[in-house]
Amino acid sequence: MPEVTIEIGGRAFEVACQAGEEPYLRAAAKMLDEEAAVLSAQVGRVPEARMLLMAGLMLADKTANLQDRLAQAEAELETLRATPAPAPERIEVPVVPDAVVDTLSEIAARAEALADTLDPAETLDPAETR
Repeated sequence: MPEVTIEIGGRAFEVACQAGEEPYLRAAAKMLDEEAAVLSAQVGRVPEARMLLMAGLMLADKTANLQDRLAQAEAELETLRATPAPAPERIEVPVVPDAVVDTLSEIAARAEALADTLDPAETLDPAETR
């Protein structure tokens, strides 16, 4: 079982932990040390036990606040998940009536038939119109 030296409030402590947990222990010690630094700045020199107790309580308060916010966010998320999806919007797209399509097809057929009746020799050469 590895032993890690951590520093909290300017004091060194030897702490044993499971193998592989050293980074987590150092991160936790850093948070506790930051709270101890706040205490030292506000109050000055404090006995070791009192400093550790107060720093731990300050961290516990922050943790409780975060747990409350997490519970509130999870409740909001659950509410959003339980809310039915909004109804899809209805969008109307204009449709050309079949009668109009038929009429346009008939006009196109007449125009093509009329074009077929023209004598190519009778059509004007575009160069002659200049």
